[in-house]
Amino acid sequence: MAAFRLRTLPLALASMGMGSFLAAAQGKFNPPIVILCALTTVLLQVLSNLANDYGDTQHGADSPHREGPKRAVQAGIIMATEMKKAIYLTAFLSLVSGIGLLFLAFGTSGFYLFLTFLILGLLCIWAAVSYTAGKNPYGYAGLGDIAVFAFFGLVGVLGTYFLQTGELSWDLFWPAASLGFFSTGVLNINNIRDIRSDELAGKKSIPVRLGPRRARIYHWFLLVGGLVCSVIYVLQHYQSSWQFLFLLTAPLFFKIGAQVYQLQQPAQLDPYLKQMALSTMLFVILFGIGQIII
Repeated sequence: MAAFRLRTLPLALASMGMGSFLAAAQGKFNPPIVILCALTTVLLQVLSNLANDYGDTQHGADSPHREGPKRAVQAGIIMATEMKKAIYLTAFLSLVSGIGLLFLAFGTSGFYLFLTFLILGLLCIWAAVSYTAGKNPYGYAGLGDIAVFAFFGLVGVLGTYFLQTGELSWDLFWPAASLGFFSTGVLNINNIRDIRSDELAGKKSIPVRLGPRRARIYHWFLLVGGLVCSVIYVLQHYQSSWQFLFLLTAPLFFKIGAQVYQLQQPAQLDPYLKQMALSTMLFVILFGIGQIII
């Protein structure tokens, strides 16, 4: 259960929640699809966490120099061979859940849509595993931020919305991007905390490439970007001041940004990972309520 990293699951569900709220605002909320979306999302997040535990230990990022919590393989609680089996099993369960979701959404008539989303799902599984595991993990090349923005933001929000409504519009990019920015913010805090061990392991994360100070400035860019994208969407569809309800979370994000910028000891940043994830989930709930009650 510790290797599952349960505290990361609210963030994983945030993009699914955003897509579902947007669908509900169009009167097309579909509970069975939402349930299977949630299950598939959780399985993919757990898969990513297990692969990260395994991969970072194999590549040396999870070492005695790391400031964050000890990982299962690193600490010897789970053997590497056992973790590998867990990764394969979770990948299989993710695939089964995803295929069930696609059958529910498209049935047997939407073959090309089914095939498109199946390929997208396989890409999600690949991305979850290859972030830190395998011979050439893209997270070690500093591409993790792009992947998180794409999968936690664009793919998660737009995919969930489309599975329920069967349609997309370009303006939905803005709420999807807001989730991408906030989710990348969680990763950025994690990478600032682990900057020393990552650098020693040759993991060229964005904070390693930018340096501690500029990585903290970059964090402000992510926070402001997430809020601005949401404001743009609301202004495009403005009907009531309730749509700005999500701005109640702005002080939370600004407080996190200030602490990330000020705190210089990496270990002090660990609590703000949880705060960033929970603030993102609260943002989604308030944004969704504002969309529904107008």
